[in-house]
Amino acid sequence: MPPVERAAVVTHGRTRDVSGQVARLRAVAERGGVELFVDEDAPDPDIAVVIGGDGTMLRALTRFLGAGVPVLGVNFGRMGFLTALAGAELETGLARVFAGEYRVVELPTLELEVRDERRAALNDVIVSSGIVGRMIELGHAIGGEELGVEGCDGLLCASPSGSTAYNLSNGGPVLVWGLDAMVVTFVAPHTLHARPLVVGRGVDVVIENRSPDVPGTVLVDGHRLADLARGEHVAVRLGPERSELAVLPEQTFFTRYGQVFGTA
Repeated sequence: MPPVERAAVVTHGRTRDVSGQVARLRAVAERGGVELFVDEDAPDPDIAVVIGGDGTMLRALTRFLGAGVPVLGVNFGRMGFLTALAGAELETGLARVFAGEYRVVELPTLELEVRDERRAALNDVIVSSGIVGRMIELGHAIGGEELGVEGCDGLLCASPSGSTAYNLSNGGPVLVWGLDAMVVTFVAPHTLHARPLVVGRGVDVVIENRSPDVPGTVLVDGHRLADLARGEHVAVRLGPERSELAVLPEQTFFTRYGQVFGTA
C-alpha cells in the first residue's frame, strides 16, 4: 500500500480517558509525516485508526462504509477481535502502517429491510422477544421457502465479522473472513431440531413474529431499531457494500482467532 499521508482517528468519545494513547499516536504520526484528525471529519483520509475495542471499531467501520477508507484498530478494549494491534504495539505497529505496510480485508455486510426502511449492519441483525423471560414464536423463510415456526428467545443473522460475537456465544459456526455468506442461528430454541444455517448471497431470510401476545424487538449491531408486532416481518440479506478492515501483512484470520479465543 502507498504510505499514509492523512489519517482519521476515532476514539470511544471520552477524550480524557485516551489522551495518553492519542499523544503516543501523535508522536508516531509526527515522525512519519502523517497529518492526524482526531474525532473530527478528515478530508479524504487514507486510513482510519481506532483507539478502542470492537464497539469503537464497529462505529468507525459504519462511519466509513462505502467511503473506501480502511479501518485499523489498536485494542484498548476487552477482546478486540477486529483490531490489528495490541495497545503495547501502538508505536511499532503504526510506524509500519503509516509506511504503507498493511493490507485490506473486505468483509460482507448485511442489509435489513423492515416496513419501508432499509439499514446496513456490520455484525448482526437479531429479532428477539420484547419481554424479558418470555419466549417468542418466530416463523422463518429462506429463499422463499417456509421453514416453520419455532419458540425461542430470538433469531439472529450474522455476517462473517459478526459470527464471532453473539452468534458464537449461541453455538453458531464461525465464518472465516473471505466467505461471502451469513449465518442464521436461533437463540435458546425450545426444540432439539433448530440448527444454524449458512446462507449465501442473493437469498433473503424473512423472520416473522407469530406470537399472539409477545412483541418482537429488532436489534441492529446491538442497537434497538424497531418493534415487531404479530404478523410483521423483517428481511435480511447480504448487503451490497463491504467494510474495509486494515491488518498487518502477516496477520490472518486464524492467527487472530487463536490469539483472541485461546486456541493458539
